[in-house]
Amino acid sequence: MRCTLSLAICVLGAALAPATPLPAQDSAGAPQSNAGAVAKNVGVVKSISGNTLVLKSDAGPEITITVADGTRLLRLAPGQTDLKSAATITLADLQVGDRMLVRGRSADNGVIAASTIVVMKQADVAQKQQHDREDWQKRGAGGIVSAIDSAAGSFTVSVTPTLSVVVKTTKETGFLRYAPNSVKFSDAQKGTIDQIKIGDQLRARGARSADGKELTAEEVISGTFRNIAGTISSIDAANNTITVKDLLAKKSVVIKFNSDSQLRKLSPQMAQRLAFFLKGGAQAAQGGPPAGGQTPASGAPAGNNAQAPRPGGAPDFQQMLSRIPAVTLADLQKEDAVMVVATQGTTGNEVTAITFLGGVEPILTASPNGMSAAALFSGWNLGAPGGDAGPQ
Repeated sequence: MRCTLSLAICVLGAALAPATPLPAQDSAGAPQSNAGAVAKNVGVVKSISGNTLVLKSDAGPEITITVADGTRLLRLAPGQTDLKSAATITLADLQVGDRMLVRGRSADNGVIAASTIVVMKQADVAQKQQHDREDWQKRGAGGIVSAIDSAAGSFTVSVTPTLSVVVKTTKETGFLRYAPNSVKFSDAQKGTIDQIKIGDQLRARGARSADGKELTAEEVISGTFRNIAGTISSIDAANNTITVKDLLAKKSVVIKFNSDSQLRKLSPQMAQRLAFFLKGGAQAAQGGPPAGGQTPASGAPAGNNAQAPRPGGAPDFQQMLSRIPAVTLADLQKEDAVMVVATQGTTGNEVTAITFLGGVEPILTASPNGMSAAALFSGWNLGAPGGDAGPQ
């Protein structure tokens, strides 16, 4: 939600620019309430009482806003960038959970008397997010960047060990970059094509070619993450950490878990199925029959639609993984084989788990160096564009 409104606010900045400079910010990034100064705040409505509302600002503090009869209230639809197309609303139209930009003057007690309020309704944002989420699924592709053609502005992305898609960019392509310690789409920052490196995880949406092997991107979001495959050597439940002997880096790494970390465990049957796919990957890549004897559905649509088979009949493993039941740290044991997608971390031996998968012994046996397995799980459950924490 924050990303959607912030984009509109950037474009509307000139229209809402105050006649005097914005107030200075303190060391915590919160606007200082200087009496009589023009203030501008963005956040979510926490409560409404009469003509007074409390705004939970994106900068952190809660701010009391008073709305007078002369206050200008506008409703801006997600995607709109011109106040001329905004609808005029009343105070009665505001609801808790709405996002808004407030401009006004601060009083001695820090209360802001609003002169202009631009609102994005919570329901409008939710509907736009759902639409975007579906569009990223229908017209998107994601995986690990395996090759870069700088002259052409294109990237080869490994979606699975046997399927790659060439993502082409143009002058109109928009670029976003995941924040260093977050995979939430709402935390993503404006990026550039030059930031993308081999080994990065990348997701794009745009027009797919008829065979599904190329995509001309309208939007690209990318980030540098760490793939870990190995066995648990110790568990520290008190500190929400485990230590894993990483097969890829050939050293131990401490993995931290927080409220955003997602822990899942494969059933033995699914683990064997995925291992079988990895063992048959070379044959499938050379044009042989897919692992498990699967064949493409007749008339199946091309592309990376979560509801459609992939070219060659390979199943959509990321969609399968999103349905696996969650587990907790208490369900883990020493010597369990695990795979983890994690942040890069600030030190070489401590990272924060984004997604964690147990029960992978057959998969690591099928892919001893872990690289094919890492590609298989490359984009699993990163923060979904158009909304957070959805399956990719």
